[in-house]
Amino acid sequence: MNAFDGAAPETRRIETERQCTNLASIGLTAHELDLRLYDAESLSVKFEQPDLVWVRGGNVFTLRAAMARSGVDAIIVDRLRADALVYAGFSAGGCVLAPSLLGLEECDSTNDALLQYGAVKYEGLNILDRPFAPHLGTSDHPEREILTQVGAAYAHDGKQYWALRDGQALVVDGSSVELL
Repeated sequence: MNAFDGAAPETRRIETERQCTNLASIGLTAHELDLRLYDAESLSVKFEQPDLVWVRGGNVFTLRAAMARSGVDAIIVDRLRADALVYAGFSAGGCVLAPSLLGLEECDSTNDALLQYGAVKYEGLNILDRPFAPHLGTSDHPEREILTQVGAAYAHDGKQYWALRDGQALVVDGSSVELL
């Protein structure tokens, strides 16, 4: 939920409940792991338990800053490379897996990351081989137009990128990559 760290506390609480309820509806037991409450040492002990992490959308720069400050970024990368974790999520949750977040400042302000964490990180977790552009071709998403422009800028610069509409999934399993 740290992609919502810049939101009003009540909005963040409601969104947390909604995410946990949605995950419960498909048989998963979810608990919030608020990265603001952990440092790398305490988080590494806490993070040994889950075999799946769900990372929701929101502000990609706030999420990335929270991951960096807490040290969960390195834990996630290590656990994914060891094939000891399933990483799932949407929007900003997918975007942070790219090598870089450059271009996404057109959609997400860096202000919340600066206010909450004092820094903006443009480096992604470098799990994916290219940028991730969500919500493309999704007619009712409020960020569709700006993200279409981000995708067009990537294409103009000759950058390959993962273009996903809502309801699609990018599944990476070892060297196998499928867009479903």
